[in-house]
Amino acid sequence: MTIEKLIQSFVAAIIAGSDYEKFDNTYLFNQILGWIGNPDLTEALESDVSQVDTLEMMDTLVTIAEKNGSLDQRQMNRDMLGAQLMNFFVPRPSVVNHRFQQYLIEGPQAATNYFYQLSQKSNYIKTREIAKNDSFDVTTPYGDLEITINLSKPEKDPKKIALAGKSTSKQYPSTALDMNNVGFWGSQNQAARVNHRVVDVVLDGETWGLQYSPYAYFAEHCIVLAKTARPMKVDVKHLKQLMDFVDQFPDYFIGSNADLPIVGGSILSHDHFQAGKHTFPMAKASLRELITIPGIDLESAGIVNWPMSVIRLMDQDQDKLLLASEKIMQAWNNYSDSALSIQATDAQQTRHHTVTPVVRKEHATYVVDLVLRDNNTSIEFPDGIFHPHPDVQHIKKENIGLIEVMGRAILPPRLKRELQDVEQYLLDQPNDIQAMHLAWADQIKDNQVVTPENVHAVVKDAVGHVYMQVLADAGVFKDDTTGHAGFKQFIASI
Repeated sequence: MTIEKLIQSFVAAIIAGSDYEKFDNTYLFNQILGWIGNPDLTEALESDVSQVDTLEMMDTLVTIAEKNGSLDQRQMNRDMLGAQLMNFFVPRPSVVNHRFQQYLIEGPQAATNYFYQLSQKSNYIKTREIAKNDSFDVTTPYGDLEITINLSKPEKDPKKIALAGKSTSKQYPSTALDMNNVGFWGSQNQAARVNHRVVDVVLDGETWGLQYSPYAYFAEHCIVLAKTARPMKVDVKHLKQLMDFVDQFPDYFIGSNADLPIVGGSILSHDHFQAGKHTFPMAKASLRELITIPGIDLESAGIVNWPMSVIRLMDQDQDKLLLASEKIMQAWNNYSDSALSIQATDAQQTRHHTVTPVVRKEHATYVVDLVLRDNNTSIEFPDGIFHPHPDVQHIKKENIGLIEVMGRAILPPRLKRELQDVEQYLLDQPNDIQAMHLAWADQIKDNQVVTPENVHAVVKDAVGHVYMQVLADAGVFKDDTTGHAGFKQFIASI
C-alpha cells in the first residue's frame, strides 16, 4: 500500500463516520496530507495496514509524520497529532451539544448512546488502552470485589495530589477537568483534547458539563463537571444535584469524591461528579442492621455490610432524603471519638470529616449511600489513619476515592510485572520479587499449597483480600465488636 492509498482509505473512513460528504473528499485528503508533513504519495508503506481499522490507519499516519520530522517541526507528540486526525470524525462542540439535547427529548438512553458512541469513535475514549487493563473479581465476605490493574495510566502519589489541590499556578487549562480543554491541542506534558466534547446538563437550576472519561474504569464512565473552576465540595446542595441527575438519567448511578485531601480523589480543585452504567459491589451489599433517623420516616435506613462505614437511605421523597442526609452529615462533621482515633476538627479548627456520597435509583426509589470519611493523620500513620496502612501499600497506596469505595480497586501498572515475580517466588523459581512483597508472599506460602496449576488464581485471590483490607483501613468504624459499638454511638448522636 502507498501513502496515497492510506490517506484515501482514512478519508473514506471519515466520510463514512462523520458529517463530511463525498464532495469533501479532496479537502479532507489535503488536510490529512498537510498534517503528516506532505510526504511522497508514491512511497510504499513498510507493512500492510488495515483499510477498515481506523485506529491502525491513524497510527500509521502518525508514524509517517514522526519519521519525516513533521512532529518535531510542529513541536507535537504522537498523541497530539492522533487527536487532530480523529477530530475529523467529530462535529463542532455546539453541534454535538445540540444533538445530545435533541436525543434527550427522545429519551435519556438515546442521548447517552449517541454521545458515548461518538466519544469512542473519535478515540477520545481510549478503547485500546482500556482493553489492556487486567480485570478480575475476587470473592470475599462482602461479596465479589472488582480488581483492575490499570495499565493505561500511571500511579498517583497522595502527597502530590494534595499539593495540586492547593496549587495557584496558572497552567492552561488549569486541570484535566477544566472546560477550556475542549479543542485544546495539548502539549508535551498535557493530554491532547482536540477531539474532546462536553454537553450541557442542568442540575438543580445550574448548568454543568457532561463528558465521558478517556480512561474509563467501568461501563459508560462519565464525569459531570462544574462549568467554572471551584474546589470540590460535598453538601446537601450537591446531593440535590446528584438526585436531579438520576432523575434525568435513571440508568446511571452518580457519586462524588470526598472534598478533603487523603480521602478525596485526584483532582480536588475542580468540582465534579462521576457517573456511569455499572452496579458496583457496594450497591449489591445488603444492610447489616436497620437504623432510624429521628423525626424522618424513610422507607429504609441502615448500615451497609461493607468494610467501610456506609449509611444507606432509601425513599421516593427527595426532601425527606435530603433532610436525613443533612442531619447525618452535620452530625458527622462534628463527631469525635478519641478511643477510635476519630476527630472532627483539630486545634486549628481544620475540618477533618466529610462523606463520599453515591446516589442511584431503583425504579421510583432513590438510594443514597453516605460513606463516612476522616482524613486525620498520626505519628503511626502519617499517610492517614483511615488510609491504606503501610502493610498493604505494596498493593495500593493511592487515595481511596469514589470508585475504590464502591468496590473496584484501581491498582498501579507496576503490579502486572511484580505479581509475576511473586508467582515465581511462590513456586521457588528464579525471580526478581520486590522486597515490599516478601512478607506477603511468605504469608501466602505459609497458608496454602501453591502449585503451577493454581498459582495465578492464588495470587489474584490474595490481591483481592489485600484490597478488602485496604477498604477496612479506610473504614472509620471497623467491622468488629468495638467498631459496631462505635457506629451505634454515632447513630445515636444524630
